[in-house]
Order: sequence, then structure tokens, then C-alpha cells
Amino acid sequence: MSLAVEQTVNSQNSQAVDYRAIATSLAQEFAVTAVERDAKGGTPQAERDKLRQSGLLKLVIPQEYGGIGDRWTTVLQITRDFAKVDSSIAHIFSYHHLGVVAPHIFGTAEQKERYYKLTAENNWFWCNGFNPLDRRVSLASEADHFRLNGIKSFCSGSVDSDLIPVSAVLPGVEGFAIAIVPTAREGVTVNRDWDNMGQRQTDSGSITFDNVLVQPEEILRPDLSSGVFKTIRSCLTQITFANIYLGIALGALEAAQEYTRTQSRAWLTSGVEQATQDPYTLHHYGEMWVNLQGAIALTDQANQQVQATWERGDQLTAEERGKCAVAIASAKILATKVGLDVTSRIFEVMGTRSTASKYGFDRYWRNLRTFTLHDPVDYKIRAMGDWALNQQLPSPDYYS
Repeated sequence: MSLAVEQTVNSQNSQAVDYRAIATSLAQEFAVTAVERDAKGGTPQAERDKLRQSGLLKLVIPQEYGGIGDRWTTVLQITRDFAKVDSSIAHIFSYHHLGVVAPHIFGTAEQKERYYKLTAENNWFWCNGFNPLDRRVSLASEADHFRLNGIKSFCSGSVDSDLIPVSAVLPGVEGFAIAIVPTAREGVTVNRDWDNMGQRQTDSGSITFDNVLVQPEEILRPDLSSGVFKTIRSCLTQITFANIYLGIALGALEAAQEYTRTQSRAWLTSGVEQATQDPYTLHHYGEMWVNLQGAIALTDQANQQVQATWERGDQLTAEERGKCAVAIASAKILATKVGLDVTSRIFEVMGTRSTASKYGFDRYWRNLRTFTLHDPVDYKIRAMGDWALNQQLPSPDYYS
């Protein structure tokens, strides 16, 4: 842990701890090796260790269960800050929090308390095995317990994780169940097979479950018809994505600004001496900046709405949830479109030399392009059209 982070953590005896400052210090450290690590791929072990040491894994766990009890707005802003310098870290950090609250959303009161307390006590790092479209994992009853078998794809943060919330087909249960399985349990094999062009350090490969023992109390039974709050998980997922997309775009713009100011050369027919005076360069920066202001405003607004929606708990209404989903989708759509534009256009304001691999500027586009394919933006736009024209709120599912 860096001295700055250590000093901040040691200050926790004071009345208020600035966890955003802790995250900012970590982000500065992560930035130093981000290009090298992105090229290398694999597991960001040192960075995961620093996240554990920072206390940030306990952010949304309520204080009565041993956590920090902070707001989703803090988690989302920190996620965005990490994404500016390292979207893989932002990815695994955010998915941890999505896992932590799964028992709260889908489980019983006893399961909620159990997993909050154990996570806080043991500083557990959760990964993701949700992926409801992949139905190759099944649960089968056996005496007084269950057995889990199959393979699950897109398990972000799987390497070095402590717990896996994995969706599984359970006979007699519509949709699926969620088994919360310790990663180190016998029969669990984390396959280090993530080899995509972007998000290279997210360990988003597959996990194999071979006759894994699962106790009844380790099974959550999502039932989206049993209350509106049970449908909030997709809202949390989607707003997390919007903040990561926005963070990547903001990081790309900041990197481009520094390069243009210090490295770029004026074009021979521009009539100016410095690249920072080129009229076309200024035009590009003006458009990128203005478009990003819109994305920031929509995402900040959606962040606040998510927090308010979360606080409603079991009192949440379908209309409140629907309007939150509209705010999130609007932010995500704009962050996707603006982000893809910015991460490509930065090369036009930096020049040919900026494509050298030592700078790693291509990682912004590669990471964003990879992540934005999680679910099609076209369907988000269609849903917003149905809202704009017909006042039809998005139907709750695991992607909206």
C-alpha cells in the first residue's frame, strides 16, 4: 500500500473518512503501470491486493454488519475514477459490489445478514458468475444438499476471488437460482481462458463446476414477481457500465490533451506554429468536450436516481423503478456513443506518432468497444423510443 493510502486508512479513527481520496491515490498508482499491464493481460494481483488493503471492498456493506455503509453514488464515482486510468480495475471493483448485494436483493433476511457480515469480517472479494443467458450450469438436489455442475462464461474477476455468485438452472424453479460458492471449494476450476482484445485484466473467462457441493442456505432464489426491489440488480449493473464507459472516455480525452500539448506538431499548411492553435484540432476538442459534458450530466443524474431508488427498498414502486431505468439507459446510450467517438477521434488530434505501442492509447477504444458489446445499445435506444413516444417504461429483466 502506498504511503498516501496508508495515511488515509490510518485516519479512520476520525469522524469522516474520504474514501474518494483513498481511491484517487490508488488510481494514481494504477496509472503508472496501466499500459504495461494492459499489454500483458492476466491477473492484476498487486492491484487487487491494494484494493483489499484499502477497505474499499466494504463500501456498500451497512455499518450494522461491519461495513462502511457508504452510498452507491460513492461506489459509482470511484468506479468512474478507476476507469479513467484502468478500466479492468474498474470492472472487477464494480462487479465485486454487484456480487456483495446479491443476497440483499435476492435472498432472505438471514442470507443478507450472513453474507454482509462474513464479507466484512473476511474482506472477501466477490466475482461474477451471473450471466443469465448462459444456462449450462445446473443444480441437482442430493439428500439434504445440492450439487452444481456445468460451465459458466464471462466470469469477471474470477481469478483470486473468494466468492462466486453463479446463476444455475434448478428443476422446479422458473428462470434460475443463484448459488453462492467459495472459489476455493472442491470441484471449482477457474479457467484462465480470457483472451479478448479489451478488458484484458478482468479475468472474464469461464469457470467449471464439477459436482460442487452447495448447501441450501447458499442458494438464492430470484423471483422478479415477488416485489419490485427484486428487479433492481439490473439497474445497478447498467449504471455501473455507464460510469465505466464514461470513465474510459474521460481518461482518453485527458491523455489526448496532454499529448497534444506536449508532443503533437502543427500541420504544415495550418498556418499556425503549435498544434494547440490548429483550428481543426480545436474543433475536434470542442465537440468532444461538449459531448462529454452531456454524458457527465446524464450519468450524474442517473447515479443520484439509483441511490434514491435503492433507498426505497421494499417500498419501491414499479413506476419509480421504471423511471430510474429510463435515466440509466439514457446515460448509458450517450456514454456509449460519445465514448466510442472520443476513443477513436483522439488520434486525429494527436497525430500519427501517437499510434506507437509504447503509449497504449489504443487501449481506450479496445476496452470500450469490448465492454459496450455486453448488451446491444440498439435495444436500449428502442426502449427509450417506446418511452418517448408511448410512455412505456422498460420492462424489468436482467438487462434493463
